[in-house]
Amino acid sequence: MTLVNESHPKEFILLGFADRPWLELPLFALLLITYPMALLGNIAIILVSRLDPRLHSPMYFFLTNLSFLDMCYTTSIVPLMLSCLGSSTKIISYTACVVQLYFYSTMGGSESLLLATMSFDRYVAICRPLHYTLLMNQRTRLLLVSLVWLGGMAYSFSEVTVTFQLPLCGHNQLDHLVCEMPVLIKTACGEKEANELALSVVCVFLLAVPLCLILASYAYIGRAILKMKSSEGRKKAFGTCSSHLIVVLLFYGPAFSMYLQPPSSISRDQPKFMALFYGVVTPTLNPFIYTLRNKDVKGALGSLVRGIFTSK
Repeated sequence: MTLVNESHPKEFILLGFADRPWLELPLFALLLITYPMALLGNIAIILVSRLDPRLHSPMYFFLTNLSFLDMCYTTSIVPLMLSCLGSSTKIISYTACVVQLYFYSTMGGSESLLLATMSFDRYVAICRPLHYTLLMNQRTRLLLVSLVWLGGMAYSFSEVTVTFQLPLCGHNQLDHLVCEMPVLIKTACGEKEANELALSVVCVFLLAVPLCLILASYAYIGRAILKMKSSEGRKKAFGTCSSHLIVVLLFYGPAFSMYLQPPSSISRDQPKFMALFYGVVTPTLNPFIYTLRNKDVKGALGSLVRGIFTSK
């Protein structure tokens, strides 16, 4: 491992898949195709939610925020991944590493909280329909979204700041495609058990608590759907909720397997494939999940496309 004279190096060398260089070109091509798809899909969701009056409801307000979050999430790591996979010089400055990790962690923490907020919105809409407009007014929506972003920033600031306080003893090689907390903790020297414990505890709070709220919300929602007399109402409620549940599964499943184990026990390639999953798969699939399983979004998207071609 390369050593420099300082505890905190001026730059990091991202090893990526140096031990398997044959993977780099296919992954580079995959990112080059899926990154624009993820951006376009989420931009389309934001546009139709803003332009179509039928989608001016709390559910689509939160969906717009999710799409914006996904765009920021993928943008915080994919350009760096492309640089790492497509270049022989796999170097990132210490400052750029700090900024990228703050940004990436903020997006991840905020998305976890936003998914819980969206499940609460569905709970109110289905279980308290007569009070929905009153409870989920514009002020409440803005307050909830503000808390989501502030929660993500607080998580990022606390965890990333503590992580970068760890001595690296001059080690400047990161066995990853990007800067990420478990890998930095694993690279650090000296006593780091307290940091591993702190990361696990905070991740439990940020992942397990929102997930419990989501599961509790959907337990009540499921009971309410079963009591509905209208088959059309049950079908519509199930359609909107199933889309959200699929997104929840895509987000929380890999996150639990990654962040709830000590960084020292994480395998060498696990963080890389996890970053690829969150940088590519989730942001690309989310727009398709919400579009293909939602008549309102499909109709609004069709109207937008027809309007573009008619104007031309």
